Amino acid sequence: MQVIKSVHAMAEETARLRQAGKRIAFVPTMGNLHEGHLALMRAAKPQADILVISIFVNPMQFGPGSDFDAYPRTFREDLKKSEAAGVDIVFAPAESDLYPEGFQTTVTVLEVSKGLCGAFRPGHFKGVATIVLKLFNIVKPHVAVFGEKDFQQLIVIRQMVKDLNLDVAIQGHATVREADGLAMSSRNQYLSPSERQRAALLYKYLQQAKERFEKGEHRAQALIARIQSELSRNPGIALQYVSIRDRDTLKPLDTVDRPAVMALAVHIGTTRLIDNIFLGD
Repeated sequence: MQVIKSVHAMAEETARLRQAGKRIAFVPTMGNLHEGHLALMRAAKPQADILVISIFVNPMQFGPGSDFDAYPRTFREDLKKSEAAGVDIVFAPAESDLYPEGFQTTVTVLEVSKGLCGAFRPGHFKGVATIVLKLFNIVKPHVAVFGEKDFQQLIVIRQMVKDLNLDVAIQGHATVREADGLAMSSRNQYLSPSERQRAALLYKYLQQAKERFEKGEHRAQALIARIQSELSRNPGIALQYVSIRDRDTLKPLDTVDRPAVMALAVHIGTTRLIDNIFLGD
């Protein structure tokens, strides 16, 4: 497994691989790898000759007062996990190489960045779109795999790829969960034991809403109200939002008459968690 830390060296290697007719799969990460990340790598591996991942904690997608400085950096352990998952190249650039002095160009994906997490994390998706476009331009993958837990992020990337005519296929991968249903996240480690127990309720309540939908309740507000009611009985969980959106456009729905996603965000203690579930085929 190669570890490449220079943008120039990565671009040179990409050009060499493509000239040799190699197909490249790519999984961008911020490191602190867990089973969710490894599942993306295992899904990407069979689709290409070369599997590249990136490890870069992107400052542009962290807002003021966020946990950028506290975000776990576990590079040595990440390399071991990456090699075990069959990664061929780890691209781990320095911040100064990706954002050199004088950097001033950003990418904004207008509509699908609005609402949901975008309403509470101003600038976040601009940072996501900017770094992903830069990574695509450097790594030049044929296919890139993203987790569906960060569903709005996935839709933002798909929209950017479509709008900018990028030659890369974007694949979503189902959310990887703990045994009790909690979506795997690097932020789960911030939870205390009692907070961890409460966090498992999120998926339970989403599943209950899906069951009501499958029994015939298609009014979005009724489904949302049920989750709000359940969460209100748990004072340790502070709801930030719960919403039902069109699965392709992320436009709010009054009636679930098409494939939809029910997404929520909460704070448990100081930790912000997100999750979602699909409604409809």
